[in-house]
Amino acid sequence: MTIMTVYDLTKGTAPRDATRDGREITKALIPFDVRFERWEASVELAPGAGQDAVLEAYAKDIDRLKKLGGYQSADVVRMHPQHPDRDAMRNKFLSEHTHADDEVRFFVEGAGAFYLRNNEHVLKLVCESGDLLSVPAHTRHWFDMGPRPFFAAIRLFTTPEGWVASFTGDKIADTIPKYDA
Repeated sequence: MTIMTVYDLTKGTAPRDATRDGREITKALIPFDVRFERWEASVELAPGAGQDAVLEAYAKDIDRLKKLGGYQSADVVRMHPQHPDRDAMRNKFLSEHTHADDEVRFFVEGAGAFYLRNNEHVLKLVCESGDLLSVPAHTRHWFDMGPRPFFAAIRLFTTPEGWVASFTGDKIADTIPKYDA
């Protein structure tokens, strides 16, 4: 089940609140303009299932999202604890950044943590299988898959090239506890 932890930046970086209540999570995301939904991730993925198999398994959901948001392309990121590039992949997005495109992820396996920041708060949202998160373009955020990552997420993009991270240079991500699944 999804859990959201709130960090009030006006009072340091100690966590203020934590909740698993979907209504509270949705309400807290309103100022960020982030869409959060719980969907069915009902297809059990084979251990070696690649991008094509995952995209085929969720083709109806992907097509619906493409129509809804005007997305043109989709891919899959899938990590497991033995992945040879897990440390490099984790470190790649641990710093605060933005994108010129929406970042849409539908988690179909495992979990990972999105951190969303505005001027007053950081929200740590641990997304799990069945969670759909749509982070609008230009929203300050970072992602942590943890030291032993296990997740698969379908990502959707409005451009065929996907998104490119634009790092803010702010060290805020170094001050908030990392995801330690």
